[in-house]
Amino acid sequence: MKIDDPVLHAEVTEAFYEYERALMADDVAAMDALFHDAPTTNRYGAGEVLYGIEEIREFRKGRGGSPQRKLGKVAITVYGDCFATADAEFFREGSERRGRQTQSWVKFEDGWKVVSAHVSLEGNTH
Repeated sequence: MKIDDPVLHAEVTEAFYEYERALMADDVAAMDALFHDAPTTNRYGAGEVLYGIEEIREFRKGRGGSPQRKLGKVAITVYGDCFATADAEFFREGSERRGRQTQSWVKFEDGWKVVSAHVSLEGNTH
């Protein structure tokens, strides 16, 4: 199995940063377009557990925007030709508290999509 094919790595990296842009702009349509539209897509947040794309969409509609943040280290790895992981540290504005984000990406006919995501904060009790 090839790891980190440069073309595929560039594709996933572009998708990852497009998601970050959409998140910071609260562009719900763009975020939805980057998540796999399926009941098997899940997202664990700092305070929520969401099973299926419909729960994720409802959460996004109801939260009124994402807290602004700055990315720290980002590690993206592509395994083979259709699976990748993206792990990132982030820091919310006005806080030194570190957050972590992990995404699993799969390449479908319509492009790279997040199929699983997890967000946590240091010291989080959830």
